[in-house]
Amino acid sequence: MKSRLNCYFDPKLADQLTELALRQGVHRSQLVEAAVASFLSPDALDRREAAYARRLDRLSRQLERVERDLTIAIEAQALFVRFWLSVTMPIPAEHQAAAKAQGSQRYQNYIATLGRRLQRGESLVQEISVEIWPERHQAVSPDRADAEPAPGSEPAEAAHV
Repeated sequence: MKSRLNCYFDPKLADQLTELALRQGVHRSQLVEAAVASFLSPDALDRREAAYARRLDRLSRQLERVERDLTIAIEAQALFVRFWLSVTMPIPAEHQAAAKAQGSQRYQNYIATLGRRLQRGESLVQEISVEIWPERHQAVSPDRADAEPAPGSEPAEAAHV
């Protein structure tokens, strides 16, 4: 014999319970009984903890990838700035207007190329990752149509940036 309990639910929750009961073809009390039994079972806490642990592990791996990518991006930018500052000569005053015009055009080409790469999902970090850790990327066959282009085989539009 079952014990009778009276429970009060928020109207929205009661409506959801009714809809689920109708879809599954069972009484609402059966759904509530199953939910309470699941909640009170000894392994329910273990299942929830395992789910939290899996989610935390996944978030940790994602954060590690973001940290790695950020480190690569910062290093790449720092190396470029160091190189650029060491090889770029000051422009004489009489040539500055032409240099600004050329710089503006080169910047526009850069932005266009960046936009195309982002639209295609290409990433310098991915290219560098493949170069640094090729063993992690061996599962990707180079003859696949969706494979990353080989480093240095950038389309012609990037060559004039």
